[in-house]
Amino acid sequence: MTLRQSRFGAGAASGACRSALTILMALGALAGAAPAGAAPASALPGAVAVAPGVEYGQFDITGAAGVAHAHVLSVDLRDPRVRLGLLYPGSVAARAPVSRLADAQGAVAGVNGDFFDITETQHPGVAPTGASVGPAIADGRELKAAVPDGQRFGPALPPGTGTEDVVGVGADGRARMGGLTLDGTVGTPEGLLPLGGLNQYALPFGSIGAFTSDWGEVSRARAVCGTDTDRAAPCSTDTYEVTVQDGRVVAAAGAPGSGAIPSDTTVLVGREAGAQQLRKLSEGEQVTVRHRLVATDSPLPYGFALGGCPLLAGGEPLAGLDDRTAAVRTAVGIADGGWRVLLLALDGAPAYRAGLTIAEVANALRGLGAQDGFGLDGGGSSTLVAREPGATAVSVRNHPSGGTERAVPNGIGVFTAG
Repeated sequence: MTLRQSRFGAGAASGACRSALTILMALGALAGAAPAGAAPASALPGAVAVAPGVEYGQFDITGAAGVAHAHVLSVDLRDPRVRLGLLYPGSVAARAPVSRLADAQGAVAGVNGDFFDITETQHPGVAPTGASVGPAIADGRELKAAVPDGQRFGPALPPGTGTEDVVGVGADGRARMGGLTLDGTVGTPEGLLPLGGLNQYALPFGSIGAFTSDWGEVSRARAVCGTDTDRAAPCSTDTYEVTVQDGRVVAAAGAPGSGAIPSDTTVLVGREAGAQQLRKLSEGEQVTVRHRLVATDSPLPYGFALGGCPLLAGGEPLAGLDDRTAAVRTAVGIADGGWRVLLLALDGAPAYRAGLTIAEVANALRGLGAQDGFGLDGGGSSTLVAREPGATAVSVRNHPSGGTERAVPNGIGVFTAG
């Protein structure tokens, strides 16, 4: 198999990634190595309409570990009544089940999203924040930036990828994979300081991070734990926090705090060199905090985006995808030049719990016609919801592997008008 060079790297994935998957369904067999773009929306196995421009289907996939059962939503973004958006509970550091998020925001369907800070056993006394790993944008509102690669939760990243990688929909209405990097400064009487984070559960070593009202009420203490390369490294002992309200310093503390942040306020948290810079500020001094997320793949901004892991680019699996570890997984496929999106979640019922490898998921997305593919959080988080005909609330269509829905920080929602 010859792979196309892409921004995510080139080369042949090994093992099961090179093997065609057998997708079994009542209507016949769909080859896992179908040509990119070969499967139109109507080819979704056993498809039924959820809403105009939105179809749902389910089918079996035979992988190396056994038979997995896939639940898939096909979303036609050419339909002006259909859009995708970020599901989230109103704060970065908060979690809720996908069904609750979808119903609260009026989505007709959706899946779980990014990997997140789920446990902090390495840092006694520090509670997990529940915040996601990668960047997040909702309705054009920039909620957060990415944590350092070494602070990521989730399976190993393919070579050439990182925590800044996202999937989303651009200002042109088309879905795409790309990247979002933080561009920010802290203006002080002594000059500009670089901003190293925005509403993140982990800050780069020696940096300053900004926390806004979008963060929520959860403690900011986790932000100074670990290092850029070691999530389990001890929490920093050299920290400082400054509260800026209406452009002036109003308070300072020797350690990160907690509690809701007003809309006119930014809390700056520094560690190591960043803390030393913040200690130079005095109450009443003017401070200007500027931040934005910059798309690294296109001049078009994202209307919505969230993080995860690239799997497929230009119709070919990325080099280095894991082809040994099978698990229940969630993924996104982008087809038809970004106008069709496939949201896939595997079933976690005992009969199917062995799941698929990441390489097998990439091939399954390709078999459904996707040119690009993106992995989301899996295991107990994997959830796909959709409304039944005539219903006003969503139903969980797969079986979460934990027996019940897991609370997650975000997801992808499917919204329709009319």
